[in-house]
Amino acid sequence: MIKRIILLGCFLIGSGAMAQQNMTASEVNELKETLKERATQVRTIKSSFVQHKHLDFLANDITSTGFMLYQKPNKVKWTYTKPYKYSVIFKENRLLVDDDGTKSDMDMGANKLFKKLNEFMISSVHGNMFDDAQFYIQYKKNNKHYWVQLQPRDVKLKQYIAQFELFFNKKTATVMEVKIVEPSQDYTHIIFSNRKENLSLSDAEFSH
Repeated sequence: MIKRIILLGCFLIGSGAMAQQNMTASEVNELKETLKERATQVRTIKSSFVQHKHLDFLANDITSTGFMLYQKPNKVKWTYTKPYKYSVIFKENRLLVDDDGTKSDMDMGANKLFKKLNEFMISSVHGNMFDDAQFYIQYKKNNKHYWVQLQPRDVKLKQYIAQFELFFNKKTATVMEVKIVEPSQDYTHIIFSNRKENLSLSDAEFSH
């Protein structure tokens, strides 16, 4: 269960292959300030996504589609629609799972790893997760994106995740792609599209 939830993640194949270079200190500071400002303005997010799960022993990646909802301050819902129906809700220190009609409810407060994962989910959605105390961070850029690589410092989290990668649109400073790399070097690659901000979302959308 824990590995499956982590791989939902949330959230680079073509982008990572582009020519890249390190961001300057001024570019890093500008990105951080822009993301802080956006975080104060964004109340809700709705976005479609395509997820590619790469497993080394498979010839082809496993592709899923769905949509993600975010409501400030701490509600995130991932809904998978194809090829199977599955949803995960991070809400008020609870983890609600609906696996094609089979539902479960977990208290994240009793599990430090799930709690940290929830914090990551919320931070990655609006792009404000550059905490040097929790991650070793590298800032890079190419002609399309700012590319931020984060390696967890937490020993337990490193057992499941070797590295997070976030790609930001250089014009809008929004998260366009997320890559979650496992210690085995298998990875989950999520591409967002059709992002809409500050829509009206009801409480019912964040319940089973």
